[in-house]
Amino acid sequence: MKKLVAGTLLSVLALAGCGSDNGGSSEESSTLKVGASNVPHAEILEKAKPILEEQGIDLEIETYQDYILPNQDLDSEEIDANYFQHIPYLESQIEEFGYDFENAGGIHIEPIGVYSQKYASLEELPEGATILMSNSVADHGRILSLLEAEGLITLAEGVDKTVAEVSDIVENPKNLEFDANYEAALMVQLYESGEGDALLINSNYAIDAGLNPLEDAIALESSESPYVNVIAVRAGDEDSENVKALVDVLKSEEIQDFILEEWGGSVVPVD
Repeated sequence: MKKLVAGTLLSVLALAGCGSDNGGSSEESSTLKVGASNVPHAEILEKAKPILEEQGIDLEIETYQDYILPNQDLDSEEIDANYFQHIPYLESQIEEFGYDFENAGGIHIEPIGVYSQKYASLEELPEGATILMSNSVADHGRILSLLEAEGLITLAEGVDKTVAEVSDIVENPKNLEFDANYEAALMVQLYESGEGDALLINSNYAIDAGLNPLEDAIALESSESPYVNVIAVRAGDEDSENVKALVDVLKSEEIQDFILEEWGGSVVPVD
């Protein structure tokens, strides 16, 4: 009981301490908490942190290892923004879960790549080769578009390639088998253990595991990909001064140069 009383008293004192002549909003407005994948998102934010600090904004970075929690935490107001997902994934999450989110600005592209422990090129893939894909439906059209661009498959005419599925394949000369039952974060482990004939791995996971997409992938998505990684916020917050400042800094020449120098083209900034 004494602990409960003491805790209540501390809570009251803490609330009283938050009061001020400006309504206590000054400290809150100077702090921005952003959720991000470890690489490259969190590293880019770390580079932006001192620049934002000069503008009076304390950037707090919360790192995540998956693609689900960052949106859940944004929705529950555990964080103010997140930086880990591309536009089609954001749109699919909004549709599936009813999130009231907005895209506050596109920052970079991470080309998705094809990796293989068994073959040095796509041409070497044998008849009936097994292609492992993540179970992230938002990436399926992206993956299939890459394989079509490389001449391995043909998608149905008129299909929206951003949402294409395996069922949309109309030509498959090598009779490739597609297995899309894996978490995106596990694809590197499957690659390292030699599973499948080829795998599609998102560049953030590849880089985080020490792979170089430009050197280790046997095929890599074009840098003109529409899958731009964005700053996502709750609707209405895209116009906040802190969010605008964050996006401006991430789009600045200093940060864009850092991205190019740090990852040598395997992460590409966008205008």
